[in-house]
Amino acid sequence: MLLVLTGVTVVSVALLAWVNEITKEPIAAANAKTLSDAVSAVVPGFDNDPIADKKMQEVNGVQYAVYPATKGGEFIGAAVETSAMGFGGELKVLVGFDAQGNILDYSLLSHAETPGLGSKAVDWFKKGGKGDISGKNPGTSPLTVSKDGGQIDAITASTITSRAFLNAVNMAYAAYAGQNKADGTTGATQKNVEQPAGESVPADSIGVK
Repeated sequence: MLLVLTGVTVVSVALLAWVNEITKEPIAAANAKTLSDAVSAVVPGFDNDPIADKKMQEVNGVQYAVYPATKGGEFIGAAVETSAMGFGGELKVLVGFDAQGNILDYSLLSHAETPGLGSKAVDWFKKGGKGDISGKNPGTSPLTVSKDGGQIDAITASTITSRAFLNAVNMAYAAYAGQNKADGTTGATQKNVEQPAGESVPADSIGVK
């Protein structure tokens, strides 16, 4: 019995390793395409390769990926990949900004929120949605839900998800402004991004100081 169990374990481990090896490249390719499509959606009109031109920007000890977009050699904006902890787990967001730091669009790359509730963040904050953030500039005023004194309508029955999402957007702006301040490519300015009072914040989600 011991030999049989040992044999089964060895074979299972070998099979898992084999499956992982043969699926690694297809999964990586699929993830790369998803990111590429998302960048094109949130910062349209560029003629460079933002992913190839990726830069990393540190905000409070956390590194964020910034994908600069140019057209005819002129900076037109950037997409920033960021994340925050929602109700069910991590929200991974890609936010597009124009050259002035105004929000163009966003893509919710991944999440673990409750179907029908927190999952509505996929389109709740898009243009025309109830929590529309398009055209807003977090550098003028950090985005917060109306329950915390802000101007953004939270997802119904999902305030925690809404706070997490907006925190991710604010962090994306902080990284965007920091990167472009260093490059001197835009007038976007770094602002303090503060969390609503009484809310627990992960160490990697605290605003720019």
